[in-house]
Amino acid sequence: MIEVSAFKWVPPFARGLVRDLRVRWALEEAGLPYRARLIDFDDRETAAYRALQPFGQVPAYREGELAMFESGAIVLHIAAGAPALLPADPDGRARATAWLFAALNSIEPPIQNLAELDLFNADQEWARLRRPAVVAFVEQRLGELAASLGGKDYLEAGGFTAGDLMMVTVLRNLRHTELMAQFPTLAAYQARCEARSAFQAALAAQLGDFVELEPA
Repeated sequence: MIEVSAFKWVPPFARGLVRDLRVRWALEEAGLPYRARLIDFDDRETAAYRALQPFGQVPAYREGELAMFESGAIVLHIAAGAPALLPADPDGRARATAWLFAALNSIEPPIQNLAELDLFNADQEWARLRRPAVVAFVEQRLGELAASLGGKDYLEAGGFTAGDLMMVTVLRNLRHTELMAQFPTLAAYQARCEARSAFQAALAAQLGDFVELEPA
């Protein structure tokens, strides 16, 4: 059976955002069963885990003799055999793949920068000074994405693809802000994708795997 690594515990602000969610969602859309391999932070440093994930992150992915890391590569691998995630026609597959890479390369970096400022450095003067420029860049990227989406339900007129899956998992990292409210079509798009039964199953599975730590 397919195995996906995931953390046993993360702080509440990170729950529903950890990147194994992307892989779980893709597997749910593809109708593929899997099991979660739950690890703690110490497990990341073991030689056995680093052999699967050189950077000690999650997810790591195993499917028979195949071992993979990097959520985008894993989702693309799953999508390659899943009509629910990639269109049958070559041009449609290429466009969906382009959107998956756009989510990771054009949209995620500025959003991740903002999340790091707000969630890990909010009390630092340098972060307060840097934040307006970072917010402006996020707003620019969201505006460009909204313009491309236009009045479509999904990024491609043919329907939901792996590109949408990746894009929405990236946009979720803005949930601690009010920025999405400035772009109603994007907010509706995100809600539409999150309403999918496969997403709901993946989210419930991730949240259900977290344990509560005993007070020190």
